[in-house]
Amino acid sequence: MDPDDPQERFLSALAEAAGTPPFGPDEAAAVLDLARVTAHRTQRRFAPLTTYALGLAIGATDAPADALGRVARIREVIGIVERLDAS
Repeated sequence: MDPDDPQERFLSALAEAAGTPPFGPDEAAAVLDLARVTAHRTQRRFAPLTTYALGLAIGATDAPADALGRVARIREVIGIVERLDAS
C-alpha cells in the first residue's frame, strides 16, 4: 500500500472497519462507476442503495473470488442500471 495515496488509505481503513479483505483500485473504480451511473440514470439518492445492494449480493452468493471476476460482475450490474427507465 502506498501511504501517500488517499484512496488506498481510505480503502484500507474501510476494509479494516468492515472486517473484510481490502479491495484494489480496479474494484474501487468499478463501484464508483456503478454509483455514478446510478446517480445519473435514476435518482442520485439511489447510488448508495445500489452499491450497498451489490455488496450484499456479492457477499451472499458464490461471487467470483478474484478481483477481475468481481469487477466483471459489477460491470454487468452497471449495464443493467444503464438500461433502467430513468423516470
